[in-house]
Amino acid sequence: MEAAAAPAAPVANQGESHGTAAKTARCGNSDESAADYISRVPDAVLCTIISLLPTKDGGRTQVFSRRWRPLWSAAPLNLEVRVPHPGRGVPIRTSSVFPDAASEVISKHPGPARRFCFHGLCPGDLQDQAESWFRSRALAKLQELDVGYTSCDERNPGRNPLPPSALRSAPTLLAAKISSCVLPREMVPSMGFDLLQRLSLISVYISADVFRGLLPACHALESLHMSNVLGTRCLHVRSPTLRSICFRDTSGKVELVIEDAPRLVRILMPFGIRENCGTIRVICAPKLEILGPLLPVISKLRVSQGVSSADLANSMHTVKILALRCCGYELDGVLSILRRFPCLEKLYIIFHKHYETDAKIEPQYDRLYPVECLQAHLKIMVFETFVGHDKQLDFAKFFVLNAKVLKYMEFEGIYGARDSVSLAYQHTLLRVENRASRDAQFEFRSRYRNTAIHLRRHSHDLSMADPFEQL
Repeated sequence: MEAAAAPAAPVANQGESHGTAAKTARCGNSDESAADYISRVPDAVLCTIISLLPTKDGGRTQVFSRRWRPLWSAAPLNLEVRVPHPGRGVPIRTSSVFPDAASEVISKHPGPARRFCFHGLCPGDLQDQAESWFRSRALAKLQELDVGYTSCDERNPGRNPLPPSALRSAPTLLAAKISSCVLPREMVPSMGFDLLQRLSLISVYISADVFRGLLPACHALESLHMSNVLGTRCLHVRSPTLRSICFRDTSGKVELVIEDAPRLVRILMPFGIRENCGTIRVICAPKLEILGPLLPVISKLRVSQGVSSADLANSMHTVKILALRCCGYELDGVLSILRRFPCLEKLYIIFHKHYETDAKIEPQYDRLYPVECLQAHLKIMVFETFVGHDKQLDFAKFFVLNAKVLKYMEFEGIYGARDSVSLAYQHTLLRVENRASRDAQFEFRSRYRNTAIHLRRHSHDLSMADPFEQL
């Protein structure tokens, strides 16, 4: 044992020595190697990296080495300014800076700026200071703008006008978010958003005339997000470039009319608890494929009455993905709506709590006329927040027994979703053995998803083939 153990020590030492030597040979002096790697990166690339960092982190890169010191001034500025709420003493986000620090940064940075975010606390607060920022050389060729008032109720933004100089960099903007303010009428003639691709209007007061002049000024606009836009009861959209609209109206009184949008692919409608939804009326959107989430009951069939196409007799053959909000009591209403989407392939049902007002205005489904998508096209169904009470079970069971080409059905919110006994019980309740499509697969998940928050966060993400899908 001792003889066998004796040579083991040198072997282990050799291994350690060899490993250390190999590592040293591979890396050399770690400090020199690290410096060497950085030295190979062009200044232009480093400047791009700095411009993507939060304001404070970008400034801190100057302490890395001599080479980094001038790069911050050369990098496009990324500046976020926040006014602290009374009593808190610090900005809302740690990545932001105080107004006084912002003035110093803007005075020292030669520009251009990649992104500027500023939310004032109340009307008139820092108005003169903000004007000087917008007119500075540093913000002359801004790419991303996020500006507005934060202290206002989103349903009542008041009459706080957007600073006249805020859109000075309109010709170079790629993305703009305007919140809780008024877009003055006199701004319309000067608007020229040649490069703007993403526009968000959040709790903005805008007249019909101003809105009508805004979209034609956006020559490259692809994504439009509107939430609680006030000042008009009807928003008319005409855009040859627009691909996505995210529309939210908590009052249920605003109508969105898609007059002419030849490239529009999706209309998303984020929602809150017990929120109504505005009317959607489509006149010309030949490529519309994704729609929702809609209320089939409270909206009084606005899908069929509002979302309409005269040449298709109120049917939308292009829509492939649809999301509906319901409580399980509105099967007739949902089926009536599905008749308007004969080529539907994927359906999301987002269950919510039942309110007594829901059933009072439920339209009746005419069972003499079958739902075409159930006969030939609907392949995927997802039930969100499925708790499994009687009405939800009856609702889901109808599709199990009638969706003839169904491939996959998912239930989310099931307690004990991984328990074999619980799964067998769910299969029995849903009468899976009698399913209309023998190829249908069923999956039960315990997870809970918040679709409304997901849609708001990703409203401008055009890379998502299915914006309702959350992995």
